[in-house]
Amino acid sequence: MTANVEISGPSWDLQSEYKDLEDPQLQSDLQDLEAIFTAVESLNTDLSGSEAISAAQKIAMHAERAGNLLGNVYTYTNCLLSVDSQNEGALKLNGSLQTYSKRFGDCFEPLAQFVDNASDADIERYLDHPEVQALAFQVHHGRKRRHENLSLAEESLVNGLSQDGIHAWGQLYNQLSSSLNCHVLVGNETQTMGVAKANKLLMDVSEPQREAAWRGLGNAWQSQEQSCSAALNAIAGWRLEMCKQRSREKPVHFLDAPTHASRLTRQTLDTLLDVSEKNKAESQRATALMARAYGKDKFAPWDLVAPAPVLDTSSSAPLAFEEAIDIIANAYGEVDGQMADFIHMMVRNNWIEGSTGPRKRPGAYATTFPKSRAQRVYSTYTGGQMDIIMLAHELGHAFHSYVMRDLPDSQRTYGMSLAETASTFGEALVRDALLARSSSPQEKLNIMWEELRSHTGFMLNIPTRFEFEKRLYEARQERPQQPQELKALMSEAWQNWYGDVLAEPDEMFWASKLHFYISGLSFYNFPYLFGYLFSSGVYLRRQTSGPGFYDRYVALLCDSGRMTAEDLARQHLDADLERSDYWQNTVDRFTPRIDAFETLLDELGV
Repeated sequence: MTANVEISGPSWDLQSEYKDLEDPQLQSDLQDLEAIFTAVESLNTDLSGSEAISAAQKIAMHAERAGNLLGNVYTYTNCLLSVDSQNEGALKLNGSLQTYSKRFGDCFEPLAQFVDNASDADIERYLDHPEVQALAFQVHHGRKRRHENLSLAEESLVNGLSQDGIHAWGQLYNQLSSSLNCHVLVGNETQTMGVAKANKLLMDVSEPQREAAWRGLGNAWQSQEQSCSAALNAIAGWRLEMCKQRSREKPVHFLDAPTHASRLTRQTLDTLLDVSEKNKAESQRATALMARAYGKDKFAPWDLVAPAPVLDTSSSAPLAFEEAIDIIANAYGEVDGQMADFIHMMVRNNWIEGSTGPRKRPGAYATTFPKSRAQRVYSTYTGGQMDIIMLAHELGHAFHSYVMRDLPDSQRTYGMSLAETASTFGEALVRDALLARSSSPQEKLNIMWEELRSHTGFMLNIPTRFEFEKRLYEARQERPQQPQELKALMSEAWQNWYGDVLAEPDEMFWASKLHFYISGLSFYNFPYLFGYLFSSGVYLRRQTSGPGFYDRYVALLCDSGRMTAEDLARQHLDADLERSDYWQNTVDRFTPRIDAFETLLDELGV
């Protein structure tokens, strides 16, 4: 795709939730939220008395309703700011929501303390209620970390301070990334553009254009390295201090929270990373083959998200959004017609954002409005192959939420690692369907390229991010890290995982990667690797399961909100995730595909 081609996707419709920021329903929801807070504050006084069980049950029901109301407004605000990061009304509302979020935490922390500290007998009585019993998995899983609890007063203090502490640093980074300007040479003209647009140029087929975009982005982030390092050190420092404070009964490690949130054990994570490490030479071979396709000995950092090289210029035109949707719907429909129907429903309802704009935030995501349980997908669609794969990925997320729409709220929230199951599965569907229909060498190259890019991204890039973040937290235990030290940590991680197949490290990746700055989540990296390999294992089962696969697949997705990853694998895949067998068998399926790519290059004389 060349830089002068202008193509765009549709703008989404949010009016089924709120007409606009002045919609009376929005204010009504916030007023209802206030009323719930008042009711809960009164009930909290009963949590230490003889009516504690009954009070806890009532508070739990209020918590579900309050979470829906607050989440709905938060989701709406985030959707607005994603499209226009400088929307003044949305920025003000977002600021106001921090107050609601703090009060939410204060109101429901006593219930969390009660649930964590109650005896097993009292917990069984608490769950013995038709509107509370659905919380069973959530309660029992949460109690595994009850040794970390602080006192109620301390938890309230932490909640209050976090709004202007760790979360403020995350907000600062969001504002910085959405307002930062890059100076990029496009053709013979230097253009000033936002981060999102410059990131899109990293996917340009022209290497000079990709390099110009990468250097423009690097210079822009370099100019903000002090702000970024301050934010990163503050976020990591906050979390490390919380680990220290929560280590009163036994030591709390900085990986305990993210693995618990992903509902997997440290043993599973260690096994996953060990298998990746043992197979990195094969992943490096795939990267070297991609460099060869471009006539290069090594990949450069501006090549990591490059499209396939163009051998036939007549085949390089970008695809209109409608064509991309047909491709995705047909691929999803090969599993079951209901999956294709879902894609068409998302388009028919205008629930996909794909427009381009100067103030759009970078990236893509899927989200669900808690009140209506309706999905939305956010992206910036410009017609490239990567855009189609990204849409397939995010629509997979949306499908996951869609099939869970009739479950109790407490069972529709799944761990981060399992969150990537349906999305990565969707990517594989689209790639294999496209490959089966390809008729020209260029089409085959495009599709196989996307598969290898995905493979190397998950098997090399994600572990690179994990290693950097882990080493950052280890170093931050001693003292804050200066920008030069962060660059060194980043470069060393690149070298360890990519070896000699990468010409130079992206030393500013620690500043440019949003995931390191998400204040509500740490280590937003290994779940992608888990999801990629886990879903690849599910995909393998599709090839051997016969016509009943769709029902079993949906059952697996529905159980993802009420099981640990290990239990889910045991029940639906007959697999032990703490052993290397499942992961290695899954990784092995990629070797023939890497071989096939090499054979194609031989046939093309590249």
